[in-house]
Amino acid sequence: MFPLLKTRPKARKLAPPETRTLDVAGRLMPLTIKHHEQATRITLRIEPGGRALKMTVPKGLAPREVNAFLDRHQGWLLTKLAKFSTDGGLRDGGRILLRGVSHRIEHSGSLRGLTEVVLAENGPVLRVSGMPEHMGRRVAAFLKKEARTDLEKLAAMHAATIRAPIRSISMKDTRSRWGSCSSEGNLSFSWRIVMAPPAVIDYLAAHEVAHLKEMNHGPRFWALCRKLCPGMEEAKAWLKRHGSQLHAIDFN
Repeated sequence: MFPLLKTRPKARKLAPPETRTLDVAGRLMPLTIKHHEQATRITLRIEPGGRALKMTVPKGLAPREVNAFLDRHQGWLLTKLAKFSTDGGLRDGGRILLRGVSHRIEHSGSLRGLTEVVLAENGPVLRVSGMPEHMGRRVAAFLKKEARTDLEKLAAMHAATIRAPIRSISMKDTRSRWGSCSSEGNLSFSWRIVMAPPAVIDYLAAHEVAHLKEMNHGPRFWALCRKLCPGMEEAKAWLKRHGSQLHAIDFN
């Protein structure tokens, strides 16, 4: 007789993520609910930019318990979401940050012309031409151009300090990270960083350039990053406090 082979019981498949829309005091938020094998408690997270919610629950948790948790945390969600702007004031008379300074947005009244910063008695003004309904996109294009100018200069400076070549620099609108560095030397940055103070922009450039030497987040990487940007800790703290607000602005 052949020996009996022991077979492992098939692992039960987890339910696919559930998607729904949650009403938070009239604000409709996309919600993804994921069942996790190792989860021992419910966690609720606001995605970068405050545009969506993600929930992780233990496997087999009853729907009524999920709903009860969401009901109990309506106040918490309302408080947290209050800091996220949906339009960023992207209208005539609204305001937008540029290098940490608030600029009043002013439509030039012309359908043609450049988007430019002008100085006025009440502070700097971002003067925007074109169709009023395209103002958000024109402001975004201006910020992207300014971000490229700043980051190309700063990245080149830091790369020269550590004698590391940069292959390319690109501007993106990523939500999950502010920048990235590939093993080939390609740097990528979120152009939204140009709304942050100059010291924070410098930190981001230094962070990604440091990855040209250290493709990790170990002690040697942070030591190099701090050498390139002595104000690293303050810049990181600023991004932690205010970064999500920059992601929340809808330029479309």
